[in-house]
Amino acid sequence: MRVLLSTYGSRGDVEPLVALAMSLRGLGAEVRVCAPPDEDFAQRLTGAGVPLVPVGRSARALTEAAPPPSSLPRYAAELIAGQFAAVTAAAEGCDVLVATGMLPAAAGALSVAEKLGIRSVSVTFQQLTLPSPHRRPLAWPGRPLPPDVTDNRVLWELDAESVDALFGAALNTNRASFGLPPVDHVRDYVIGDRPWLATDPTLDPLQATPDFDVVRTGAWVLSDGRPLPAALTAFLDAGTPPVYVGFGSMPMHASTDVAQVAVEAVRKQGRRALVASGWAGLAPIGSRDDCFVVGEVNQQELFRRVAAVVHHGGAGTTTTAARAGAPQVVVPQAADQPYWAGRVAGLGIGAAHDGPAPTVESLTAALTTALTPGTRARATAVAATIRTDGADVAANLLLDMAGREGPRTPA
Repeated sequence: MRVLLSTYGSRGDVEPLVALAMSLRGLGAEVRVCAPPDEDFAQRLTGAGVPLVPVGRSARALTEAAPPPSSLPRYAAELIAGQFAAVTAAAEGCDVLVATGMLPAAAGALSVAEKLGIRSVSVTFQQLTLPSPHRRPLAWPGRPLPPDVTDNRVLWELDAESVDALFGAALNTNRASFGLPPVDHVRDYVIGDRPWLATDPTLDPLQATPDFDVVRTGAWVLSDGRPLPAALTAFLDAGTPPVYVGFGSMPMHASTDVAQVAVEAVRKQGRRALVASGWAGLAPIGSRDDCFVVGEVNQQELFRRVAAVVHHGGAGTTTTAARAGAPQVVVPQAADQPYWAGRVAGLGIGAAHDGPAPTVESLTAALTTALTPGTRARATAVAATIRTDGADVAANLLLDMAGREGPRTPA
C-alpha cells in the first residue's frame, strides 16, 4: 500500500502526520508526506525516515510576515496552485491520500485525488471546523461574524459563503485546468460525508454534527524516545521542577516582552523558568541561573519533569501536556486555541488565560491556579485517560480503505 499524507500549516499540522506515517510503515505501507519546506519539518520527517515532498513557501515565513486579511485570497490561490503541482507528482501510484491542514490546501489535495481516482479522506485536528448547531464557526480574517446573529445554523451558512468567496475562484480555476468540474461549496467539498477527527475523546468530546458521519480515531501522537540534552537535564536536576513557557509556532510579535512577563510571573511563584524559543524566538533578558532556554526538544519527556506548562493552546501541545500529567496555563492566540484553553479549565487540569497578551499580574493569577496541589492531582488523573493508539487506529482504517474499490465521493 502506498499512502500520501498532505498538509500545509504549522508544526501542529505536520507532527501528527509523522505519527501516522510511522504507524503506516509498521503495517508495511510506503508513505510520503507533502508539507511546507521548513527546515524543522524536514528534519523531523527525515529523522523518522519519511520522505518529504516540499510544497509552497515556508510556513514559518508566511506566519511571520503576518499578511493582511485582504491578501488571503491571493495567498490561497498560490497555495492551491502549489498543491496541484506537488501533490499530482507525489500521488502517482498511491492508493490513499490523507488531506489536512489549511482548508485551501486540503481542497487542492483532494481535487488531485479526485482527478487521479485515488481514495481520499479529510482529517481535522479540532472539531471547530465541522458545522454543528451547538457551536459558532470560527471567523475568517477580515470577515467577522455579525454580532446580531445568534442562530448557529445561519452563522454556518455565512461561513460557507465566506469560504467560497475566499477560495472558490482559485480552486475552480485550477480544477478547470485539470479537466475537473467546478465545486459549488468549497467547505463542504473538503469536509466530505465522513470527515475524520484526530483528537482525544477526553480532551475533545464530540458535539453533535448531524450532517456528517464523523470518524473518531484519537489523537495521532508518536512516542518520542529522544533523550533530553545534557545541559537541560543538568538544569532540571539542579533544583525544583521549573515552569515551562513556550508558544510553539505562534509568532508572538512582542516576543521579548512576553518572555520577560512570563519569567517574572514564574519567579513570583518561587519557581525556576524553562523558556522554549519557538518561532517567536523567545529569550529572557539577563543571565540569572534560574532560567534556561531550549529549542527543539522531546516535550513528552520534558513535560513529565516540569511544575506546569504555559503555552498557546495548540491541540498538540495541549494533548502532550495532558498525557504527561502536567498542569497547564493556556494563553490562546488565535483560531481554535481559546477552545483548548476552555477545555483545560473545564477539566480542572489548569487555567485559561483571558486574552492573548499576558501581564505579570494576569499570568501570576493563572499560575496560582495551575500550581495548586488539587490541579496537579486532577492533571494526574486525567493523564491516565488519554489514549495513545490514535495513529494506529487511523493506519488500520487506511489499510482497510485501500482494499476497497473506487475513489472518495465528493460531497
